[in-house]
Amino acid sequence: MRKHIVAGNWKMNTTVPEGVELAKAVVAKSAEVPADVKLIIATPFTHLYPVNEVVKGSAVGLSAENCADKEKGAYTGEVSVSMLTSTGCEYTILGHSERRQYYGETDEKLVEKTRLAIAAGLQVILCVGENLDEREAGKHFEVVGAQTRNVLGNFTAEDMAKIIIAYEPVWAIGTGKTATADQAEEIHAYIRGILKDMFGAQVADDTTILYGGSCKPSNAGELFAKPDIDGGLIGGAALKAEDFIGIALSF
Repeated sequence: MRKHIVAGNWKMNTTVPEGVELAKAVVAKSAEVPADVKLIIATPFTHLYPVNEVVKGSAVGLSAENCADKEKGAYTGEVSVSMLTSTGCEYTILGHSERRQYYGETDEKLVEKTRLAIAAGLQVILCVGENLDEREAGKHFEVVGAQTRNVLGNFTAEDMAKIIIAYEPVWAIGTGKTATADQAEEIHAYIRGILKDMFGAQVADDTTILYGGSCKPSNAGELFAKPDIDGGLIGGAALKAEDFIGIALSF
């Protein structure tokens, strides 16, 4: 069964002490959130262990923002899935547009990362989305469809139980622009149609698809009211507990 999820991606923000305090504030306010809405916070690698100590035993899940595409070895600066699980982490974001844009992450590399994450018992939040040039050229369906198929075509219907998809219109991240609720729903429904073609109606209906693109308390309600939008992958608004919880209360 698909779930309502509000996941906060902290990106490269907060020191460890600041992150611990933010996590404490989220946990304190999480009691206000209905039981059918899952809260997840995705922190920098340095924060995972101490933040896990804060969220442990609460309804708040813990995610990493990335993982390595290798199990272990001489890969200086990388963080493996076994390192993540050893912190108590349950999820990892993969394929975020910033990773694709700034660090050249390819669909092929994401296949390896997703495979390792699932094998380690992590749930994957897989990001797909088009940039402004692709949107204006009318290629958004083509781009999102290719990203979805290129990665998920390597996995089974059973694997899909461990995968959450996040659609992020790259042109609406950190720009203050937001896709209209109708634009977002159109792509979410399109992704769900691809999942139906690939894995069947049950998997398509059970897969959670999140919207990620300048989602705020002021627009979350309209977005979440759409039938194929199951929640949000939140950036800037996740850095304030009150805003983050406000989004979760928008269902």
